[in-house]
Amino acid sequence: MVVRSLLHVVLVTLLSGRSVLLAQTNQWPQWRGPERNGVSNEVDLPLEWSDTKNVLWKVAIEGRGHSSPVVWDDYIFLTTDIEGEILPGASAPKHLRDGEIYRHPSAQSADRRHTLKVLALDTDTGQTRWSRTVYDGGVFDNRHSRNTYATPTTVTDGKKVYAYFGSQGLYAFDFSGNLVWKFDVGDVATWGHGHGTSPLLFKNLLILQIDQNGGNGSRLIALDKSTGREIWNTVREERVDYSSPIMIGTGDRMDVVTTSYHNIVAYDPVTGEERWRSPGFLGNGVPTAVANERMVFAVSGYPDKVTRAVSIPTNVEQSTRVDTVWEYRKGTGYTPSPLLYRGYLYLVSDKGILTCIEPDTGKVVYEGGRIPIPTFVRASPVAWEDKILIAGEDGDFFVIQAGPEHKILAQSSIGERIVASPAAVRGRWYIRSEQKLYAIEVTRQ
Repeated sequence: MVVRSLLHVVLVTLLSGRSVLLAQTNQWPQWRGPERNGVSNEVDLPLEWSDTKNVLWKVAIEGRGHSSPVVWDDYIFLTTDIEGEILPGASAPKHLRDGEIYRHPSAQSADRRHTLKVLALDTDTGQTRWSRTVYDGGVFDNRHSRNTYATPTTVTDGKKVYAYFGSQGLYAFDFSGNLVWKFDVGDVATWGHGHGTSPLLFKNLLILQIDQNGGNGSRLIALDKSTGREIWNTVREERVDYSSPIMIGTGDRMDVVTTSYHNIVAYDPVTGEERWRSPGFLGNGVPTAVANERMVFAVSGYPDKVTRAVSIPTNVEQSTRVDTVWEYRKGTGYTPSPLLYRGYLYLVSDKGILTCIEPDTGKVVYEGGRIPIPTFVRASPVAWEDKILIAGEDGDFFVIQAGPEHKILAQSSIGERIVASPAAVRGRWYIRSEQKLYAIEVTRQ
């Protein structure tokens, strides 16, 4: 039985096997790609490039943003934050943790003016099709110095693009740049760390995870994607988190799965009712989970390094408690998401060290798979054609052989800071650096 579900007609949910299969391979419609897991069906992608080699075009992007490129047909969608002058009297709210005022030493920028924009660029030229300012003024809370106010990645169904800016709102535009609707999520307290979660589309619903501080005010909501009308609002008791929800399928059921400090929780995407839960990390769940038809694999990289495999129950009653199948306490990074690809689970550490695990058993195939240049890794990996791309923060890229043997196949550099995760579409990489957007394809010299 095949059910049309994600992203209008583009993603097809197969209810007796893998949770989501690609109906089209020439789009990159959301965070981590068509299946929201960093896996691409592309072939003949470039293996090597520089700031000039195999560069179709590169364009400057004003401001800062860690949102990944989203690509549909000849449109690329990005968000950005242009930081302005100090606003007299502006400040972040006071946060209480364990009864005491808490301020992270790297929290900043709530005292400044911010101009938040949604951008649409042309895939062939990089020229701006349209640019829309959605917000201009003071912001509610601080952000971490490494974060931005334009970190969540947009999502598109091929008709509209949806952009989330945390406390500064959620916006829907058509492909001509007309504002269709906007939704005020209210003030979202993040202990001054900022936002990271990206919205998720399911049928006619736009689903958004809004967790804050110690859990007071946390919720999972679903909006009508055509009108922005709230369909359901489920209260959560989960403290602020930065990962993005995923959609999984098992049997004849679809679940929205969220990860957080205290719990991994699955919900009915139609009603918002909780279906099952499993223990969380007691740590920051920044990476986005991955799943097959049997298990969800969720990770945390701070303060402890934890990977947890949780069995997906076939029959559920409300709030079914699910046990952990296996746990591995090494190898994870603070922000890179895991990769589940062709029978192996891959973990990426902050220093780009790769760990390969058998997903069903938790058996380590190899660990300590190193890259040849010291770097930090903030972006999430992308897999294609038995290869894995890892992007280092210093602008270095490493292509690694997928499978049970760790082998470096290629190495490149553009010499610019990389935090956003790359997109792979129609033979091209779209790579966002700190200041530019690159289109990389095999070009004639």
